[in-house]
Amino acid sequence: MTRDDRLPRDAQSILELAARSMFDLFATASEGMMLVDRHARVVWINDQYRRFLPALGFEREEDFVGHPVSSVVQNTQMHQVLATGKPILIDLLTNRAGTFVVSRIPLRDGDGTVIGVLGIVLFDHPETTLQPLITKFARLEQDLSEARRELANQRRTKYTFASFVGSSPAVQEVKRQARRAAQSASPVLLLGETGTGKELLAHAIHAASPRAGRPFVSVNVAAVPDTLLEAEFFGVAPGAYTGADRKGRDGKFRLADGGTLFLDELGDMPMSVQVKLLRALQEGEVEPLGSNRLVRFDVRVVAATSRDLAQLVREARFREDLYYRLNVLPIRVPPLRERRGDIPVLVEALCEDIAARSAGAQLEFSASALALLAAQVWRGNIRELRNVLEQLALRSDSPLIEADDVARVLADAGLPALPVPNGPVLADLTEHSEPATGVRPLAEQVDALERRAVAQALRETRGNRAAAARLLGMSRARLYDRLEAWGALSNEKTYV
Repeated sequence: MTRDDRLPRDAQSILELAARSMFDLFATASEGMMLVDRHARVVWINDQYRRFLPALGFEREEDFVGHPVSSVVQNTQMHQVLATGKPILIDLLTNRAGTFVVSRIPLRDGDGTVIGVLGIVLFDHPETTLQPLITKFARLEQDLSEARRELANQRRTKYTFASFVGSSPAVQEVKRQARRAAQSASPVLLLGETGTGKELLAHAIHAASPRAGRPFVSVNVAAVPDTLLEAEFFGVAPGAYTGADRKGRDGKFRLADGGTLFLDELGDMPMSVQVKLLRALQEGEVEPLGSNRLVRFDVRVVAATSRDLAQLVREARFREDLYYRLNVLPIRVPPLRERRGDIPVLVEALCEDIAARSAGAQLEFSASALALLAAQVWRGNIRELRNVLEQLALRSDSPLIEADDVARVLADAGLPALPVPNGPVLADLTEHSEPATGVRPLAEQVDALERRAVAQALRETRGNRAAAARLLGMSRARLYDRLEAWGALSNEKTYV
């Protein structure tokens, strides 16, 4: 307490009396008090504080008083109050004696200089005395942690290159290009029909890039009304317009800062937004709606479209400068009809996912059913294939799917089943598997033996490759590799 000569004598006396009364109140009502001087030495403790000395490791008061506070009280913040002159009114202190709710108040001389600190132990055993407050705080902390985890999950990539199923030459080339693109900071443009897996590939590129630990934020341009796209991209300043959030809202560029921004269905972007998008990409900064402040960002852009951007440029429906800005690393994702050899493994992977999501049995396909699926055009690509498989899972009484089951679902979906182009895979496998007369090279004999073993396993499992692989003691991937090497999965043969 310092004397203020500007106050009338009566007022000064009342103020000093109030200070003494408050000190006496804390001294009697608190669980303990201590004073430290300007050198952070303990100079006084009251009777209540003395009971903590044994727990702190001191038998005598003189072993405690007169020593630096940091050497006798663990985790003390008295030094901070001395240095800043600012009180710490409520804090939790944990040391050898237990956990306490404490206050630390700076003491000043007549010139306002900090000459010491008064420490007050308000409560001991806060786990009981402050249980309602601690419970509420713990609940708020838990809610905040869960919200942060949920946000992190939403911003995290869902897929890797392993999720892009297939081993055909077309898929291998796409993965090769995408892996190289992942190590670059340049924009990537994914081109291909709808349903080919462009968004999955965008996730995989981010997951394999140096930005993998940062956010992955996606915007489906076609799904956002034209009038809201600018706000979606660049954000909104507080109170920018009637109905706007008073706190403002960050745009996708800000949310993706340090990570990857995925622009899906780029070809549907209106010209008015294209101009501002180009400027943002060139300058590395955005101006939120209703603001005159520029916000810097560091974002790697991956864009995708099912439309012919070059044709849109020729028709003046897409800006040429933006096209060249984004078309730095173009990757064409092939349609399913160009990678029919991947259909068996795609069917198996999709059925595994469908079974896991529905908690049902996984579908198994006969050789003829797989051949019928592989023969279709699949204009909707993998998305359309998945839809048919989901219908089969819901409508089939048995987990074993035959060709008739596939034909019925295709017909009901308005997709007339196209005929299988060639004979069954078993005939293809056994066509060259019969032993010839005379001695042949060992590699040919091993290959013929392997063909016969695979053909026999497929017969016994009615064309179910997963079951055949288990029967043969080999992985599914190894089985598919052998079938493709023998031509059993090529476009000129059947696609079972």
